[in-house]
Amino acid sequence: MTGEQQTARMPFPAPERKEVTRPPRLDSLTGLRWWAAFAVFAHHMSIIAPLPGSYALSYGSYGVTFFFILSGFVLTWSARKTVTTSTFYWRRFARIYPSHFIALLLAIPVFYSFSPAPEEWWVKPVSVGILALSFVLLQGWSHDPVILFSGNPAAWTLTCEAFFYALHPAINRVFGKLRVKGSLILVGAVIGAAFLYRFAVMFSSESWLAAAPLPIVRLSEFVIGIGIARAMLAGWRVRLSPVWCYLGVLLLVGWFAISIRWSGNSFVDFLHATANEWIIVAFAATIAAVASSDLTGKRSLLRWRPFVLLGEWSYAFYLVHATVIYALLAVVGVQPKGWSNLLWYAGLLVVTVAAAAALHYLVERPCERFMRSWWDRRLARRTQHDASKPADVVPVEPVQPGSRS
Repeated sequence: MTGEQQTARMPFPAPERKEVTRPPRLDSLTGLRWWAAFAVFAHHMSIIAPLPGSYALSYGSYGVTFFFILSGFVLTWSARKTVTTSTFYWRRFARIYPSHFIALLLAIPVFYSFSPAPEEWWVKPVSVGILALSFVLLQGWSHDPVILFSGNPAAWTLTCEAFFYALHPAINRVFGKLRVKGSLILVGAVIGAAFLYRFAVMFSSESWLAAAPLPIVRLSEFVIGIGIARAMLAGWRVRLSPVWCYLGVLLLVGWFAISIRWSGNSFVDFLHATANEWIIVAFAATIAAVASSDLTGKRSLLRWRPFVLLGEWSYAFYLVHATVIYALLAVVGVQPKGWSNLLWYAGLLVVTVAAAAALHYLVERPCERFMRSWWDRRLARRTQHDASKPADVVPVEPVQPGSRS
């Protein structure tokens, strides 16, 4: 039978097959992630090797804010409806936990001792109970610095990430029902709520709001990333050049660093109290502009292969950087302030990048690949087993003569 004959005999047109397309990779965001990790590194390096005017480097800690927003964006951008919630959770566990576990083991000898010396203020006495919280990523729910920065001090952010991952499937479903306008309105509402929270804490610093756990406080940053991704998946694009966003971030941080000398002015103090929220807005705009630039095929230095590679190592880099810095601090102590300390920055940067590459290639990638493969084989066996089961047969009783059935 010919195709024309088949078509003629079909009472309804054949259903149109729609190919499922994956959103394109946004390599510039991967490259940008490296610079956020480097900013955190520079912030911690200023402790051991301060530079003239190194107060500005303290704003490198806002690299964590960038990570939280980017995490919400990337998870939403790469989400698939065919991936079950349990599979999503397992893949996130496979992605972050093996490297965290090894980095934690490396950090314990640097940050813990059975008899810490008083001059080594960063070394804490061994506490099995507190360290146990670090192994299960619960330390970030406490504001006590001994607990919050327990184990590997940088890993408190993973408590937040674990909480975000737990909520992502549900939040993404809510945003998934919205189009561009709805997503952007919700993003604006979340930013507004973040400012309102900061106002409430400013005017009532002793209230329960000030004691809210960090995973809950920082959730707004993750949700903003989700909303931006949903809007862009629906077709929204930012026409603003990323260069203006980079300059905006630098000017914002520079202003915060300079204006600290005017503390006592109510307006300046207000802006400093809400610094995190202003930086959230700047980072959200930057992520949207960089992603739009990649989607429209514009040139980007961030897609240069070395930057993308460093971005791929950035998670491992973040996990090991504090351990490397404080291990050296125990040996050489705090250096006198001066531009010559740039040599320490360069040297420790090389060492930390090498350690990150080793953690990435020896632990992160092979463990994630093995754990995902094991899970996929498990699902395939379960599916095959279910398919091989005989269908349940419901016996049909014979109709008796005279029955109305």
